[in-house]
Amino acid sequence: MTVPAFQDQPPQLDRVSAYDEKHLASYIRLLDAEAEGADWREAVAFIFGIDADKEPDRAKLVYDSHLARAHWMTEKGYRHLLEPRMQ
Repeated sequence: MTVPAFQDQPPQLDRVSAYDEKHLASYIRLLDAEAEGADWREAVAFIFGIDADKEPDRAKLVYDSHLARAHWMTEKGYRHLLEPRMQ
């Protein structure tokens, strides 16, 4: 599975962004990995293709920031996905 181009940190908006919509699958994969107790280094390598041994700071930043956004999506962001969209 190819991961869409990603930023080190997702945009921190109070609404769902195009970035969030593009990365929903990655967010779900992160949440699944967390629920299964997967090591964060394995998750970031598998989901984002980042080697935590070679880029430890970046790998942790990508993992933590995207996981936090994934949690936000489950707590608040999903509501925005249910709203009617303007044509």
